[in-house]
Amino acid sequence: MKELNEDNIGHYDIIDFPKERIPTLDFLTLGDVNHYVKGLVEFDVTEGRNKIREHEKNTQKKISFTAWLLKCIGQAASEFKEVHSMMMGKSKIVKFEDVDISISVEKSIEGMKVPIPLVVRRANKKTVIQINDEIRKAQSEEISDPTVLGNHTLKDDIKRYTSLPKFLRKFVLKRKFKDPVRIKQMMGTIMVTSVGMFSSLQGWPIPTTAHPLAFGVGSITKKPAVKDEKIEIREFLAITVLFNHDIVDGAPATRFISRLGELIESGFGLLNLESFIFF
Repeated sequence: MKELNEDNIGHYDIIDFPKERIPTLDFLTLGDVNHYVKGLVEFDVTEGRNKIREHEKNTQKKISFTAWLLKCIGQAASEFKEVHSMMMGKSKIVKFEDVDISISVEKSIEGMKVPIPLVVRRANKKTVIQINDEIRKAQSEEISDPTVLGNHTLKDDIKRYTSLPKFLRKFVLKRKFKDPVRIKQMMGTIMVTSVGMFSSLQGWPIPTTAHPLAFGVGSITKKPAVKDEKIEIREFLAITVLFNHDIVDGAPATRFISRLGELIESGFGLLNLESFIFF
């Protein structure tokens, strides 16, 4: 066999695959059996963005756009519980009262940027400020091993899990994740991935997920639109929505999207930002 000429290859590095990515990849396999319906939508976020800017100007405190978006999603999902429900066996559906939303926070581990999951619990019952502070806290959290941000009780379990060979991890997943309550505890019922924060390119990202409801958040672009019978420049957010069609039909999914649009386009949750959590 002809020897490979190294001069034609150039320099390259071989690095270890980050263990922090293992749970994410394994969890995604859970969604292989689901039948997802995808929707590409745009929402006018001009009012919300203006209210966030006004709050920052008056208080000198920055508010995460993602935190506000999670608040809107949490509220809409609490009104249409079927969109984030899960199957229990083959004949039961579990509808959850609380809306737990999984997002990714990029962390630096041993010099590598790795997305680490953060589950925002009860997003429907928290204020935008509370969600914002939770995200900020996770961003500053010091980590050195596989974990779920903000949930220290799971760290040892995840560390042990990532040390298992793949065939054992697959066995553990099938055994433990038959229970929707356990799935919710581990990764929430909704996933939001904000691809748009890394680029200003227009388009609709389509995520891969194992959640019953998932959002791929694109970038914000300025476009002419009709407002109060006048044409003006507005800010629009591109979002891809994935529904598990095994559980939810088109009609309730459409009503959910319509309600979410109403919340987002009205700047829901941004009037009384310092409100306390309610139960």
